[in-house]
Amino acid sequence: MATAELVGLLRDCAAQVNEATRNLTDWHALGDRPGQYRVDLVADEVAVRLLTSAGFDVLSEESGHHGDDRELLAVVDPIDGSTNASRGLAWYATSICLLDARGPLVAVVVNQATGTTFEATRDEGARRDGVAIAPSRCTSLDAALIGLSGLPLGHLGWAQYRALGAIALDLCAVAEGVLDGYLDCGVDAHGPWDYLAGMFIAREAGAMVSDLYGRELVADRYQDRRTPVAGATATLCGEIVRASNEAIERTR
Repeated sequence: MATAELVGLLRDCAAQVNEATRNLTDWHALGDRPGQYRVDLVADEVAVRLLTSAGFDVLSEESGHHGDDRELLAVVDPIDGSTNASRGLAWYATSICLLDARGPLVAVVVNQATGTTFEATRDEGARRDGVAIAPSRCTSLDAALIGLSGLPLGHLGWAQYRALGAIALDLCAVAEGVLDGYLDCGVDAHGPWDYLAGMFIAREAGAMVSDLYGRELVADRYQDRRTPVAGATATLCGEIVRASNEAIERTR
């Protein structure tokens, strides 16, 4: 199947998740995990059914692995930022990345509150609503607007920061230059479904994305956890990593 068709399938999946969840009003916690809402389970049922029917293995945040070693693996977060969604904050998304034997092949992240769609195809760049995007040219942490997840170990030297609550969209914001960088302040708080699509979109746009501890970010197991860091430039990403590691060392 051509990559354009694969992107179309992922966009259709996100659209059907939106259709299934747009009128839900019950935000009581459900399921086996803290913070798992009814909307997460409804979205998961739709996404897993569509993606497995398309011939993919699926790794979903909400329900784990589905399939039997097919050529393509769809790593999906049906609703990234479900707490934002429950509070009416327009920063939550369906995030899907297709992996083949070489790694990420295509990815789509759709802001379900606004319909804004980010996508990327291997070696073909990244787009927002069909228009090519690129990160800012920021190289210095003291001039940077940084997105955060979790509580930082003090001020690390940025000009300003934002804590927006959905890593898939946060990384897309780096991809298009809205944020200059991103730092996960937790320790292995994110699974591959959280960041893979946003990571791939950011990298295809020209940004740098790495793990704070130098590990490979492309992961395909439910138990894998990472600490993503991103920068509009490699220089900025390096400054964020260095400042974070220095703060960690000061606490020891």
